[in-house]
Amino acid sequence: MVKCHLRRLMADHKIDDITQLMKLSGLSRNAINKLYREENIETIKMETLFKLCDTFNCSLSDLVEYIPKSEANK
Repeated sequence: MVKCHLRRLMADHKIDDITQLMKLSGLSRNAINKLYREENIETIKMETLFKLCDTFNCSLSDLVEYIPKSEANK
């Protein structure tokens, strides 16, 4: 399972809404919505991750976290 920290990054960078992030990142509303609404992600395009990392000037590990299945079920 992959946990996404998009909401936290948006708050840290004072990005108030998805529309503002769309303009900054060049990503579609659907791409952002999926990550914003669902913290636990099963699939995601690498291009989306790269654009968000560029937008937030962060590393991939700041944006997403891998959680092994054994820990996710706890």
